[in-house]
Amino acid sequence: MIENENIYDKIQELFGNVNGQVSILEDQIDLKVQMEYYDYSKKAIKELNPDEVIRNKDEIFRSNLPVEDQKNLLVRLAAVDDIEAYRTLEKYVKEPNPSLRDWAYLALQESRMLIESKILDENQILISTGLGGKGLKLRYFAALIASNKSSFTLLQQKIIRAEIEFYLSRAGGELEKIVFDNEICSLITIIPLRIPVQTLFKTVIQECNNLGDFIRQDYVITNVKILTSEEIRVYLK
Repeated sequence: MIENENIYDKIQELFGNVNGQVSILEDQIDLKVQMEYYDYSKKAIKELNPDEVIRNKDEIFRSNLPVEDQKNLLVRLAAVDDIEAYRTLEKYVKEPNPSLRDWAYLALQESRMLIESKILDENQILISTGLGGKGLKLRYFAALIASNKSSFTLLQQKIIRAEIEFYLSRAGGELEKIVFDNEICSLITIIPLRIPVQTLFKTVIQECNNLGDFIRQDYVITNVKILTSEEIRVYLK
């Protein structure tokens, strides 16, 4: 992503005007699970028989149904634009097979998007990342690194917290968590789609460094997973 880009602009570029048509997957679901789910989903659509899926919908509640069969039925229910399929998934999500909780959630969201698209007669866009989000905001993990390899002082910690809270608030974002571990400041943030995240964090670093030049210009930011301090240190090496 170049400095002044944001995800919303890329969506507009790819799909045209999408006001009101974008939803964000809110739960934090491992991307490997998501990719496996969507691979199953692609295969299911090719072999889909909607009438058969609806006839067999209650099989999903059978306690001895093999996990692979549950997976296949979940993705097939999600692919049928029928309110019965949606209600079945809605009921299943309340008490899912623990090993398929994420699958059930993904299926429910896909079903909801399909039903909405049918009712509204317009395609809906679902954005899914490893860290999820809220409303039209994505969750990001970021790590700022001390420039001198020593621990952030208490004063520097206060400056970083104040600056990140100020710029996030001004952008309509939120600071969910901030943790200092010696030379690393880890942040979990919620940032609106329309905000260029790289520009925001570069501004925060610049404002902090105006008071002492104590943060490295390079930093870590991702919406895939939350990294540990050890993982960050390995990445920096």
